[in-house]
Amino acid sequence: MQNQKIYREISLRPKTTQFLVDELPLLTVCIISIIYGGMKDAPLAPVAILFAVLLSLYLTYRFIYLKRIRYHVGSEQLTAEQGVFQRSIGYIELYRVVDFHEHQTLLQQIFGLKTITVLSMDRTTPKLELIGLPKQNHIVNIIRERVEYNKQRKGIYEITNH
Repeated sequence: MQNQKIYREISLRPKTTQFLVDELPLLTVCIISIIYGGMKDAPLAPVAILFAVLLSLYLTYRFIYLKRIRYHVGSEQLTAEQGVFQRSIGYIELYRVVDFHEHQTLLQQIFGLKTITVLSMDRTTPKLELIGLPKQNHIVNIIRERVEYNKQRKGIYEITNH
């Protein structure tokens, strides 16, 4: 019988500060609308308040959506769960992963966050973005090790033209 490694499952979630990174412009507009709507004798103040309430509801939904995202790195699969009213789970077999990319926007740099993009040969999930992870998180190295192990276990070798 083949000697099989057992990896523990790693669960990750985006940090809450990713919400600020994603929604800072809308948060600013919402605050300005509330301030404007509260001014005495401001024209269209009720419209500004209604706009702020609707925008607040949308931002609340976006916050809940972000907080419900879960990433799981297992011994054979990488999964991403997301959704509020309707949940979906994307699966990538680790032996199908071909590349990684780390990216930081300016706001992510300020808040110490990053986005990791996992590229795979999977038909349904060829690209998976792991957003809002701490900058010092070394999950790429862990996934890479598991990818290599699964490729060796399944006898999959990459052929390159050099």
